[in-house]
Amino acid sequence: MAVDQRLAGKVAIVTGAGSRSIPGADGEAEGVGNGRATAVVLARHGARVTLVDRNPDWLARTQAMIEAEDGVSLAVLADVTLAADCARIVRETVRSWGRLDILVNNVGIGGPPGTAVEVDIEAWDRAMRVNVTSMVLMAKYAIPEMIAGGGGSIVNVASYAGLFGGHPSLLYPTSKGAVVNMTRAMAAHHAADRIRVNAVAPGMVYTPMVRAPGMTEELREARRSRSLLKVEGEAWDVAYGVLYLAGDESRWVTGIVLPVDAGASAAPSASPRRGSNAGTVPEPG
Repeated sequence: MAVDQRLAGKVAIVTGAGSRSIPGADGEAEGVGNGRATAVVLARHGARVTLVDRNPDWLARTQAMIEAEDGVSLAVLADVTLAADCARIVRETVRSWGRLDILVNNVGIGGPPGTAVEVDIEAWDRAMRVNVTSMVLMAKYAIPEMIAGGGGSIVNVASYAGLFGGHPSLLYPTSKGAVVNMTRAMAAHHAADRIRVNAVAPGMVYTPMVRAPGMTEELREARRSRSLLKVEGEAWDVAYGVLYLAGDESRWVTGIVLPVDAGASAAPSASPRRGSNAGTVPEPG
């Protein structure tokens, strides 16, 4: 594919690089979530990419998509909630390619439903480890390798839900809000090491993560209506936001949270309130 090679010579890790299939009337179609799209886009622009996921089939499909475009990737089956696995991911990356320049912390789940009164606390703890602690663990082992190479870029995947209240559950916006301020704190901690740390905050992106059995055309339209542009987003939109923050074009940018949300965060009062049809709309993937 004839695209610019702005990331040539760079090595990246993308967690959650697999993606589930999307069930439909004619069988299952290939799904493209934020992690898969990001891995493909970074490889398309010249990076060598370590793909991380717990599902070997999803991982293999992402790798096949990259290979189809003559990209270079390494698949690592791992659980990023485990410190030993995170260390191994970084170790295998550096052993394969000699350096690490980019880390994309993409893994995240919706987590348990409910308010503070209703939520299952054991499920809360598990989900916080997936959505927040995993990013800390990956950074813990990635940052020393970036320092050894003269710097790097970390991109954390947050969410529109981490910027505002109004979500029907407590876990998801709490965890994504933690990612927002974790990003700012990391940026301050590691700027002297020439490591930039930024986040993307996807809005109502239509990905396999949010396509549930109850997702109707009416609900999809409600999601589209929660933005200024009234256009449904795709994982590729998020991936190109990550590409900007990962590359040298953003060399003077650190500590920011980039909304990729068709303007929803620019005018949140224009979005349907909780209790309207949009109140039951699944949050971003």
